[in-house]
Amino acid sequence: MSRFLLPSAPRERLAAPATAPAPARPATPARPATPARPATPARPATPARPAARAANGVAAAATAAAGLAVRDAPHLGDIKGAFGTVRADAHDQPASWGRRLRCLLAIMGPGLIVMFGDNDAGGVSTYAQAGQDYGTRLLWVLALLIPVLVINQEMVVRLGAVTGVGHARLIHERFGRLWAAFSVGDLVLVNGLTIVTEFIGVALAGSYFGLPRWLSVAGAAGLLVGFTITGSYRRWERWMYALIAVNALIIPLVLTAHVKAAPVVRNLVVPGLPGGLNAGVLLLVIAIVGTTVAPWQLFFQQSNVVDKRITPRWISYERADTVIGSFAVVIGAVALIAVTASGFAGTRLHGHFTNAGAVAAGLEHTVGHHAGALFAVLLLDASLIGAAAITLASSYALGDMAGARHSLDRSVSEAPLFYGLYAFFLAAAGAVVLIPGVPLGLITEGVQALAGILLPAATVILILLCNDKEILGPWVNKPWLNAVAGVIVGVLVLLSMTLTVATLFPHLTGRQLAAMLTGGAFLGLGGACGWLVSRWISARRLPAGHAAEAGAGVVLAAERLTWRMPPLALLRRPAWSPGRRLGMISLRCYLVAAVALVIVKVVQLAAAH
Repeated sequence: MSRFLLPSAPRERLAAPATAPAPARPATPARPATPARPATPARPATPARPAARAANGVAAAATAAAGLAVRDAPHLGDIKGAFGTVRADAHDQPASWGRRLRCLLAIMGPGLIVMFGDNDAGGVSTYAQAGQDYGTRLLWVLALLIPVLVINQEMVVRLGAVTGVGHARLIHERFGRLWAAFSVGDLVLVNGLTIVTEFIGVALAGSYFGLPRWLSVAGAAGLLVGFTITGSYRRWERWMYALIAVNALIIPLVLTAHVKAAPVVRNLVVPGLPGGLNAGVLLLVIAIVGTTVAPWQLFFQQSNVVDKRITPRWISYERADTVIGSFAVVIGAVALIAVTASGFAGTRLHGHFTNAGAVAAGLEHTVGHHAGALFAVLLLDASLIGAAAITLASSYALGDMAGARHSLDRSVSEAPLFYGLYAFFLAAAGAVVLIPGVPLGLITEGVQALAGILLPAATVILILLCNDKEILGPWVNKPWLNAVAGVIVGVLVLLSMTLTVATLFPHLTGRQLAAMLTGGAFLGLGGACGWLVSRWISARRLPAGHAAEAGAGVVLAAERLTWRMPPLALLRRPAWSPGRRLGMISLRCYLVAAVALVIVKVVQLAAAH
């Protein structure tokens, strides 16, 4: 580990409260009216709550004095990563490429971990099913998911670095308790089921090597708890890097399976649906989307960025971390699909996927003993990474909602609720896996589909937060980013709606489903064009006061590297238009119905088997 001090620069607002952003705030016409708000009985309680819930009130007093929303002392200070330390008062300009590289190595972590957590047990199982049943015909889905991963996770990187608080707390403060309960409730439900799939992966991998299910599950849970409760973020990150390094075994697995490059490259760029458009293929496509771009990632990476003390000055490095992780996760997924496609092509096992354990046993017979063992080790490793990251995402979110201390740099005695929730989720998921007769394969596929269904709502909330100037200031989304994110949400909603219709009306033909997709796409484009026209008209009608406020934003943009969100209690509440409120309520109602229908579909498949 290296500790280095880059050329000094003015400290962040945590060390210098009177930085440039402060004068820009009063320049806003509405800002002088806010001093009356702390005088009301309800609002003063908000700044006091973090102090009451902190260790002894000192952390909250310090952050309030610095004009920050950060509520926990461990979330302030030097960045201490697995491969180095970056001082809070350091900066990277001017710096040599060697120093930039050392800085990147120290800051990297949240992006890589969240992406490798994507290729968890459910991901390995879903990719193996795609390869075993359909060959490499669905690889194009993964290629399309790279920009989705980068854009979604870049937004939470900005939210974490600029605000200094977790995703769940931002939703609670800016959307209200009802929306926060809905979002976090969905997260906990899907995360709980997903952690079950991680222990399913552990059990299946252990069974391949002859270990009893109870021993492999208990051993994995003990390991995960052991390296998480050390009270050191750096030690936890080093453990996660060690697990990530095991993924290098995919290289000998690809070589052993004699994967041919030509069909892999062709199917990455040429879309196709094997057997035409039907509910079975559509369910698998949404499962691939759900396991590669999952709601838990938003909550995990934002809180992990906060926990690692990454500030706006280092956002460019964390963006690089996220991009590297996005490409790494897709390359790993492509390799798994290619291995199973090559290993089962032309055999009696082609098209007969059951679960990941059977895939390992099948590769042992069709490719060789080493291939089966390598796949089982990769499955075990993916399960451990996924369980660690997803369980932490739940603990972070619930800690945000409860206002409790939640940092990996705190000991168990300092953050009992945070670590207690972590241990509870692992123990409960492990107990479910030990129930005899559990349909492991269908649970795994159904959970990934549920994640794909719930992703649009999480992405919509993310986009709204990233357009909130009160919390992001000069870091709000650019118009082009909003346009791309809107397209992503539209595609996700369209896929989930098609699955819903296919579930309700199973006798629809592929041509009818394709017509529905096409019609939905045209409707979405029409709605987007109408929205753009309305925004253009509204921009032309802006009064002079708003124009002056927009000009003040240019001053803030010049101070982007030191701009931090003030305490949430001092911010104006966001105003919701009737149209936005109606749209969000409609989306929530639809998602509840879609989730119920996916559960019905999974139950039908279980009964058929």
